[in-house]
Amino acid sequence: MRNLIPVHVLMLKQRDNVRDFPGRRWLNLSLRTVHLSGIVLLGAALLGAGEAATAAWLTLISGLAMFAGDAWANPAHLREVAGFGVLAKFALVAIIVVHPPSALPVFWVVLVLSTVLSHAPGALRHRRLF
Repeated sequence: MRNLIPVHVLMLKQRDNVRDFPGRRWLNLSLRTVHLSGIVLLGAALLGAGEAATAAWLTLISGLAMFAGDAWANPAHLREVAGFGVLAKFALVAIIVVHPPSALPVFWVVLVLSTVLSHAPGALRHRRLF
């Protein structure tokens, strides 16, 4: 009789060892909401309709908290496309700080990169780079 369970179901996947705790999903959802609010406010400020400092701090603190949570839950996160993408976004934000005239175009690059990485298939987001 043939084995009815496919072999790939029996094998441990690289993301099967992700750490978790009760309420982690809601914490991440709350941080993501604050982060997106900060991004909208930051975009508005860059377009001249608001003050950038509060928006920048909201975005930075919530982004760092989400990144720390993801790195804690899955220590391999930094070696995956999604984790490395966050590091690339930090580098792009550093360009904005060092060269403010580039803020608006770099903001759009970060926004597009964020959208692609967050909505790409899991097989791409979680692909190991090294």
